[in-house]
Amino acid sequence: MVFKTDMPRIDSNTRLYAVLGSPVGHSLSPVMHNVAFRQTGHNGVYVALHVTDLPGAVAGIRALGIHGCSVTIPHKVAVMGLLDHVDPMARRIGAVNTIVNEAGRLCGFNSDGPGAMAALLEKTPVVRRRVAVIGAGGAARSLAHGIADHGGQLTIVNRSQGRGRRLADELKCDFCLLEDFSGVGYDILINTTSVGMVPDTDQMPVTHACLRPGMTVMDIVYNPLETRLLSAARRAGCTVVDGVAMFVHQGAFQFERWTGKQPPVQLMRRTVLEVLANQRR
Repeated sequence: MVFKTDMPRIDSNTRLYAVLGSPVGHSLSPVMHNVAFRQTGHNGVYVALHVTDLPGAVAGIRALGIHGCSVTIPHKVAVMGLLDHVDPMARRIGAVNTIVNEAGRLCGFNSDGPGAMAALLEKTPVVRRRVAVIGAGGAARSLAHGIADHGGQLTIVNRSQGRGRRLADELKCDFCLLEDFSGVGYDILINTTSVGMVPDTDQMPVTHACLRPGMTVMDIVYNPLETRLLSAARRAGCTVVDGVAMFVHQGAFQFERWTGKQPPVQLMRRTVLEVLANQRR
């Protein structure tokens, strides 16, 4: 799909930014950040790069002088060992989704946690609520630490025991195999996996029986905006939190880190929603 937008100026001073991931073709980070660059007058261009050779890609950031990068599935954990510095919060979470190139020194940060918590807290308090986080990857780690920091009663729910139980042990919280999860007694359910993301939009990470009236259900997948999980949750009488809110908040954090400018958050959200609406037509 080609988006009709005003062409940014590109010259010898233009700074290059990118999102690194696999898959990455679905990402709306380029359209969101490019419109923010133009709105604020920042001379930058943001592109999506399909990366399977992560060490090679990080070497490319250094060699080409790429000013900043977003990091997405499946590289958020592995990239940490390739950077010169990792922010203490990102180190504690155990995942990096933001790279800032400071004159050749690559620094890693995590904006997923703050972005997700900002989105969730708009809809529900977390303190003393029973929260099930589905998944054990980089995004799950970010959410889980945020939930714990805000006083939630956390359970890690994962398809396999390995990473899921390790994360639960690290946070001193409960663990449940996905196949054993019933949803009973939980106030908040958060999907941090890619299940339901374009192109596999007919999938959902839990069964309909796990969704209870009054529950708050959040899906970090933002493409499509209304995942099958959120659609089923809405029908079941749940409050839903879509992935766009988290996506925009974490992107705003990245924008500010890269440019030092105040991010145009409402424009970024409006742009993402418009693109998603066009994709559904």
